Formats: sequence, structure tokens, C-alpha cells
Amino acid sequence: MTTLKEKGIVLTSYERKSLLRFLALYLASVCILLSIIGYLFFENNRVAMKSAMKFEMMYQSRMISSQIAMRAMKNEQQSLRPFDKIKFLRELKHCRFEAGYYSKNKTPIYTEIKNVNQFDTGFFEEDMKCYTVAEDEDEHLGIRYVVLKENDLAQSLDKLRVKILGYLILSFILMGIVGYFLGRLFLKPVREQIESLDKFISDTTHELNTPISAILMTIQSLKEVEPKKMKRLEASAKRLSIMYGSLTYRLEGGVEPSEYLSLNDIIKERVGFIKELIDSKRLKIVLDLESKTVYMPQGSVYRLIDNLISNAIKYSDIGGTITITFKNNVLEVKDTGIGIDAKIQEDIFRRYYRANDERGGFGIGLNIVLSICKKYKIKLGLDSKKGEGSTFKLTFPKVKL
Repeated sequence: MTTLKEKGIVLTSYERKSLLRFLALYLASVCILLSIIGYLFFENNRVAMKSAMKFEMMYQSRMISSQIAMRAMKNEQQSLRPFDKIKFLRELKHCRFEAGYYSKNKTPIYTEIKNVNQFDTGFFEEDMKCYTVAEDEDEHLGIRYVVLKENDLAQSLDKLRVKILGYLILSFILMGIVGYFLGRLFLKPVREQIESLDKFISDTTHELNTPISAILMTIQSLKEVEPKKMKRLEASAKRLSIMYGSLTYRLEGGVEPSEYLSLNDIIKERVGFIKELIDSKRLKIVLDLESKTVYMPQGSVYRLIDNLISNAIKYSDIGGTITITFKNNVLEVKDTGIGIDAKIQEDIFRRYYRANDERGGFGIGLNIVLSICKKYKIKLGLDSKKGEGSTFKLTFPKVKL
């Protein structure tokens, strides 16, 4: 199992996966919340901008209507003097809007606006453009409608969108960073407890080494003991020896030199080593092995094979069959045991996870298998159905001799 060391906190791959799941849920919630806030903020500003635009346009249209009315009254007083109405209307506008002047029949007298479709609405929006219509019932200078059109609202809204989006992205990144460090902060006490547990187990296993070695040596010197009792005693001692080896391998984590090893010979050796344990459950072992070489540390290969076979023995029913096949760089360990529920097949590789409390174990064997496979680029597969047994499939990389 790979680890990540950072700022004094060590995360296993499972813990990193949990952290990523937490961050995914957290960031999804943040994204939804920020999207709602951004939408409401945009809508509020859009309505405010539109309202301000409406007020300004209606004010300007009334000002223009007033100027037209004043000019009409002046013309009545100076009716004999010539008057260029088009020039007056062209120079009349003193605002940023396009203007159009229309007669009672909605015919343009002078206009900067191409098309106006509505004259009965004081303010309306069309194609992201705002229009305002001021009606003069007295029709000064023959002008019934003064229409103003703005062209900047759409551009202003686009700028507002970009600005809000930029703030949302920045907020999302900041919230993501905060969430990451919060997640790690919450995992820290859990990690410290696990490390404390590892240290306790490490200290305990060192104390176990001496009595286990003494038991194995004493068994070899015993005489005149019933063979059945002797086999039971030897099987129990070797099971303790395998468990001790797994615990020390998991906790010590020393660097071992790789070497060329005959995997089929090692499999036969390890099967022979735990023969008493196999016989104690009256299991049948079927071996179908090719002569192949792997390039790995011997200790890692021993732990790999021991844990796979030990796991098969542990979860096999009495009188079952374990088939070990090694062909074309593919090792398969198949048992006819209780099988593994599909819902927990990913969990069984977690450290200290036990799929079945009745079958014993510390929950570290398959975690060691996964760790070794990752370290030496061995593809690990599992095919299992509850009640039908399990098959662990390991594909070794090809060795260049």
C-alpha cells in the first residue's frame, strides 16, 4: 500500500481515497451553493441595471419631448422665420441613446433606429436592447412618439457575468484549499491512533518471536508424542510463525534486494511448510506450476505466497480444495470456501479489515498482498462469489534475463 508523507501526516491509499471522496462531496456542495449565490447576485444586479436604465431613458425621453414642445411654441411666436426641423431633431439629442421621432401614423420623421415594433409600451426589452417610448398627444412639430434605444445593456451584462464567474472560480479554489486542509486535519488524529496501534503491534510481535522460535525447536525434539497431537501442535506453531512474519513485514517495511527466483519452487516450499495446517482442515491441494523466474526480494515473495495460501486455508471449509496454478506469468490461487460478497471485495484489501470475524486473523494479509503487488507492478485481480469460493489472480511482469 502506497503512502503519502506530507507535513507530518502519513496517508494510506485508502485514506487518500476517503479524503478525495470527502473533497468531492464538499466541493460539489460548494459549487451548488456558489452557483445559487452567483445566479441570485446576477439576477439582482440585472434587475437593478435594467431599472436604472429604464429610469434614465424615460427621463431623457421626457426632456427631449419638453425641448420639442418649447421649440414648437417658439415657432408659433416666430412663424414667419424659416425652420429646418430635421436639423433641429438631429442636434436635439444630448444623451448616449439612439433616438427616433415618429408621427401619429408611426412614420419616422427622423430616426437613428432601424426598426421599432412597439409604440404602445412605455418601456420594453427586445433582442437584449432596451427601448422607451414617450408619447406627446399634442403632437408638437408633428411628432407624436419619441423613441430611445440603448445598446450597452447586453455588453454590461456580459461584463457582469464574467466578473461574477471570476469571483466564483476564485471562491471555489479557496474553498477547495480550505476543504483539503480541513479534511487532513480531521484525518490527523485517526492517523495518529493507527500509528500508535502499529507501534503497539510492532512491540508485541518482537516479544512473540522468542516463544514462537522456542515452540518450533521444541516440537522438533519431542518424542513419543501421539502423531495427531504432534501435527496439531506443529500446525498451530507454523500458523503463529506465518502471522508473526506478516506482522513484522507490514510494520518494519525494510528495503530488500531483488533477485531472480524460481516461483514454482517457492510455492512448493511454502505449501510444504504449512502442510500440517492444510492437513488439519483435511484440504486437498492441487498444484499446476510452470517453471518461471521472477525478479523480486525473497522475503516479499514468501509473504506474498504465504498470505495467499493462508487466506485460502482460512476461508475454506473442511474437506475443500485449493488449486494453485502458475502459467504464462499468471498465478492463480483458487479455493472452494465461503467466497466474498461483491459489496466488500474492495474493502478486504484495507489494513485491519476482516470480512469474517469467525475465521480469525488480523486483517493485514491481503493488505500485504496488495502492497507487494503495487510495489513490484504485479496486476492483482479477484473473482469471487459468496458461497462459491474465491480466485486471486496475479499477473507478474515479464522478466528480462
